[in-house]
Amino acid sequence: MTTRYQKYTLFFIGLLLASVTLSARTYHLLSPEGKIRLDIIIQDRITIALKIDRSPVLKPSSLSMTLADGTILGKKPLIKKTIRNTTDHTVIPEVKQKYARIRDRFNQLTIIFRDDYAIEFRAYDNGAAYRFRTSIQSPIEVTSEEAEFQFAGDYKVWFPEEESFQSHNERYYEYVSLSNITKDRMCSLPALVETERGVKIAIVEADLEDYPGMWLRGNGNMDLSAIFPAVPKKLELRKDRNEIAIERQPYLAKAAGDRSFPWRILVIAHNDGELVTNQLTYLLAKPCQLKDPSWVRPGKVAWDWWNANNLYGVDFEAGINTDTYKYYIDFASRYGIEYIILDEGWYPLGNLLALSPGIDMEAILAYAKKKNVGVILWVIWKTLDLQLEEALDKFAAWGVKGIKVDFMQRDDQLMVNYYHKIAREAAKRKMLVDFHGSYKPAGLRRTYPNVITREGVRGLEQNKWTDRQTPEHDVTIPFIRMVAGPMDYTPGAMRNAQKENFRPVFNRPMSMGTRCHQLAMYVIYESPLQMLADSPSNYLREPECTEFIASIPTIWDETLVLHAKVGDYIVLARRNGDIWYVGAMTDEEPRQFSVDFSFLGTGTYIADIMSDGINAQRMAEDYRRLQQELTPQQTLTARLAPGGGWAAIIRPKE
Repeated sequence: MTTRYQKYTLFFIGLLLASVTLSARTYHLLSPEGKIRLDIIIQDRITIALKIDRSPVLKPSSLSMTLADGTILGKKPLIKKTIRNTTDHTVIPEVKQKYARIRDRFNQLTIIFRDDYAIEFRAYDNGAAYRFRTSIQSPIEVTSEEAEFQFAGDYKVWFPEEESFQSHNERYYEYVSLSNITKDRMCSLPALVETERGVKIAIVEADLEDYPGMWLRGNGNMDLSAIFPAVPKKLELRKDRNEIAIERQPYLAKAAGDRSFPWRILVIAHNDGELVTNQLTYLLAKPCQLKDPSWVRPGKVAWDWWNANNLYGVDFEAGINTDTYKYYIDFASRYGIEYIILDEGWYPLGNLLALSPGIDMEAILAYAKKKNVGVILWVIWKTLDLQLEEALDKFAAWGVKGIKVDFMQRDDQLMVNYYHKIAREAAKRKMLVDFHGSYKPAGLRRTYPNVITREGVRGLEQNKWTDRQTPEHDVTIPFIRMVAGPMDYTPGAMRNAQKENFRPVFNRPMSMGTRCHQLAMYVIYESPLQMLADSPSNYLREPECTEFIASIPTIWDETLVLHAKVGDYIVLARRNGDIWYVGAMTDEEPRQFSVDFSFLGTGTYIADIMSDGINAQRMAEDYRRLQQELTPQQTLTARLAPGGGWAAIIRPKE
């Protein structure tokens, strides 16, 4: 029989247990300058909240990971210990995408839990990130991961909406309120959120390996939640390139139990230009795995597919044949362009070990070597996978410098692992890799610098079949897609039209916007392997523009954003050695900018300027070239037509 004393004792014990269960332990993690605060709340579950300049931006948002044995990492967590540390050092990138030196400064909190897992949290001055780590000694099966983003207001979002996980991740950005993103709507990354105070938050990830890519889904309130493609159970190959996941497993990944998982990153920008200079997806990636990456050679590449091999003024029939590619090689050699690419058609689809009629690969490679031009070969990913060692060995024997791998269209665990396999195997043979039909960059370019660029962007090819590839889109992607990493947009159209004159023509394409809009892309768009999309014949007819493009490098020692607004305009300056390059682009609105050159060193400079011509608003190919002396004390006015551009190469005066 229970006494009254025992009843009261049990009652107070219950209250005590309840208070222990309900009480939360909160850890604060400040960025080095103190403007960003990440709160980690440990209670029955783990949540994070974010403040920027003391204003709440992210309400407590859950994070967890569920394993096949029913274990939920993050449910009723028991803390074993915490570790705090501060890091401030310099990273020297093997390929200088934005800077020759990158400062890596952050505060970190690692919380180690009793169930053989830990979570690392980092606060930078331009973002926050976290990732799971497990120390389980047997293999694990991850069935789900929870990553919530419960925003503190009904903010606006640039939402790259997708229909399914089967995607090239080539999207336009819909600018909508978070409350309009219902549960049936999903997007790929990056997505960009804008607070009512104008602060921008880009959601991205890094160090993606042996795990599926992260996507986002709404819920009709003010929240976004992570979703992930499960491992395919049944795949169906349609033609030679489209392998469709028609059935999936009940798990996201099978992997070693002792591992780190991808970083979930919130890139934070107080002004729009800070999105362009942010390096977190690079800094949070696994460091370079190549012992000696010095052979990785960035540069430009003459491309055949977009312009449909439309050569003219030649004494041979243009097409997929040896004479045509020798002509591309001659063009590249003349202008110091490092590479040419043989796109679709050089091999009979389905067999990389054979050649199409009219192609003498050994003759093409010998001619290219003589002219000091590298050759890159386009391949279907599935065919390459089936013939991997034989094909790559043959390419290496030929002297091929790189491969363009196309049509993957997925980022489940199997496909992510494929990217790493291709990066490793290509590196063994000192070959560059350009992934097309790909998911967004997520750090692989740091781990394997030979993965020099990738698509995963709505690029110039769209002009061949749609009129939606607008100048507004062109000035949106530097602030969103480019945050994730290099983008193979493939600029360089020499046939240009304003919106009212534009029409998509598959075999004789044009671009929307002015000639200088295209020229400025070579300064603004980051791709250490940068395409020249148009026909050599068109470039030879436009020597001023071609010489200008050929003079612009593809890697940078320094990047400065001068004027910027997402979806409206961008003006930036980049330095390579002692030469500065300035590019400006606008949407459909004509604009003018005052360009302050105080960033130049002392002395006098010669500026080679390409600007929209006086009639560019009606004839988009109209441009004006001007050369003038310039000092750091001067400013110039850059006038841009609708869909226009402005570019300058600024050299010290000898």
